[in-house]
Amino acid sequence: MADLFAVDLALDLSPTVPAAVIEELRRHLDAGSAEVPDDDCEVRAPGFTPLLAERGPAWRIGGVLTAELVQGEDRWSLTARQEIHAELRPELDELAELLAHHARMPGVIGQVRWYEDYFPELLVSQDGNLVKIPLHAAV
Repeated sequence: MADLFAVDLALDLSPTVPAAVIEELRRHLDAGSAEVPDDDCEVRAPGFTPLLAERGPAWRIGGVLTAELVQGEDRWSLTARQEIHAELRPELDELAELLAHHARMPGVIGQVRWYEDYFPELLVSQDGNLVKIPLHAAV
C-alpha cells in the first residue's frame, strides 16, 4: 500500500506577486533543484523536495503528472497534477498557503486526495488565506 496523495492545482497569481514567490515556484517545478547551487553558489538546504517536478505517467493515480508556470500579460498562471508522498504533506500545505495568499481571485485553487479515496479536500483561497474543505458523498 502506498501513502500517496493526488494533487491538482490550477490558479492565476496576482500581478503583484513578489519575484521571490515565482522563484520558489520555479524551484518546485525543477526536478534538479534538490541539491543544485543557487545564484550565490550556495547549496540549497538539504532535504528540499520539489513538489511539482514530476512528469510522465502517474504511478498510482492514473493519467499524467505535469506542472506548468506561465507568465501572461498581467499575471502568472500555474497548473499542476502530481503524486506526493504523505510525508511531504506539510510542505504541500505550506506551498498551498503561499499560493492562496497570492491568488489573483478568491475561490478554489486546487484539491488534494489520498489516492484510494473518492472525494478530495478542496484548497480554497479566501481573503488571502488557505481554507481546506473536505468533500463527502451526499446522503
